[in-house]
Amino acid sequence: MNHPQASGTTCSGQPVRILEVERDADLKSFIDLPWKLYEGDPNWIPPLKRELKELLDPGTHPFWQFSERALFLACRGTEPVGRVAAIVNHNHNRFHNERAAAWGFFECANDKGAAEALFSRVQKWGKEKGMDILRGPLNPSTNYEIGMLLEGFDSPPTFMMPYNPPYYLELIEACGFQKEKDLLAYSVDRNWQPPDWVGNVARKILSENNVRVRHIQMERLETEVHLIKEIYHDAWFDNWGFVPMTDAEMDMMGRKLKRIIDPKLVFFIMLEEQPVGVGMIVPDINPLLRHFNGRIGLSGWFKSLLHRREITGLRGMIFGIKKRYQQMGLPLVAFDYLYRGLLENSSLSRYRTLELGWNLEDNDLINKWYDDGGAKVVKKFRIFSKRI
Repeated sequence: MNHPQASGTTCSGQPVRILEVERDADLKSFIDLPWKLYEGDPNWIPPLKRELKELLDPGTHPFWQFSERALFLACRGTEPVGRVAAIVNHNHNRFHNERAAAWGFFECANDKGAAEALFSRVQKWGKEKGMDILRGPLNPSTNYEIGMLLEGFDSPPTFMMPYNPPYYLELIEACGFQKEKDLLAYSVDRNWQPPDWVGNVARKILSENNVRVRHIQMERLETEVHLIKEIYHDAWFDNWGFVPMTDAEMDMMGRKLKRIIDPKLVFFIMLEEQPVGVGMIVPDINPLLRHFNGRIGLSGWFKSLLHRREITGLRGMIFGIKKRYQQMGLPLVAFDYLYRGLLENSSLSRYRTLELGWNLEDNDLINKWYDDGGAKVVKKFRIFSKRI
């Protein structure tokens, strides 16, 4: 595979200059940089530039109502060769009683000098804010896209999962960062068949505990989204890195996902007619994003029609069971529901793969359920940290 190497060879002898992004032109350079770095890489998926700009905009995105950030570009001469965001998430720090800064949206040529200069500037910014930990990559928090790809470079990422060239690990470790946590992505394909006992146990749980599964009700989406938030917060409350999403964040995420979700793939596990678990699976639209190349434009509708058959994968974005019900085996009910749905529902027959993740490497309970259900780890990601 042709991974990008150090760019800007004509100016490689020039010193690194760190520029804080304040002008529109600099923001454009910040957003556009990956198109140069990943040129020729068949597995990179271009993000939508408009959505990235919105996510980074303190005046638009609700994440910045409780956070602050600075954006930095590394240049050699006039040519940008790297970028990074420095972030303080005050909700995270209050929730975890930390003084942590984060870094995210990192992209860089294979240029240790540029990477070191970028992280030196982020560290200085974090110290000025009174922080004593620097953690990343978080883009911009654990409720969004996070992690650096360590294993699984042979295939494109699924929707809202990260991708980077292998040399990023060397750049990050050279800047003094160490592993804090690894994240796992599991996968099953169309030929997946969980062990017979999974279906037997699932049916027993359904029959003996007044458990059923229901689809999301799109006509009352706002209410359903807040129900997802309630279950997600209860399920993940004491997990590493968790920070509650605000109503405004959840509403924005719901509006964006409404465009792509299939109601048959977003479901609640009901116990005594009360929702105690949730699964949110979305079509992996990354093959379509590849054709958009950063902009939907006037041809977006035509491209959607032309290339939608390439959407043959799914991504499991959210799965959670309320804490008090996590020993009931309800993940097996979800596994059995998905297996039968993908196999028996003709409208889902085009989907060939399902990626489940990310999962914390030490979330032993859910990982065991996935292992027992026949899913396999296909990608690994890492979160790094250092004291500052």
